[in-house]
Amino acid sequence: DVQLQASGGGLVQTGGSLRLSCTGSGFTFDDYAIGWFRQAPGKEREGVSCINCNIDGTYYADSVKGRFSISSDNAKNTVYLQMNALKPEDTAVYYCAIEDAMKNSWYAPWIEYWGQGTQVTVSS
Repeated sequence: DVQLQASGGGLVQTGGSLRLSCTGSGFTFDDYAIGWFRQAPGKEREGVSCINCNIDGTYYADSVKGRFSISSDNAKNTVYLQMNALKPEDTAVYYCAIEDAMKNSWYAPWIEYWGQGTQVTVSS
């Protein structure tokens, strides 16, 4: 069975940092794009960042470019999302997810497996 275990959310002040982790099992890491979506109350789920999901290797939503950084430790089957300079608008539930790497996209309807969400709250 595929499992995605996310951790690292919490409450932080504006300008602070958090690091999310997502550890996967039950699939071959290199065959999948892996990364994060987020969903704020009343809003659609949006792609934040992913690795192995396009020809450039990584993807970042415009809203997080320059502040968030995604990395992976394949030996541990773990992907990390380092989030710096956090803003109140980053407040959301963050979901780890995987998608067939051959699709070269990061699109919620195509996601094959979702992990449980982890809450990130940025106070102003």
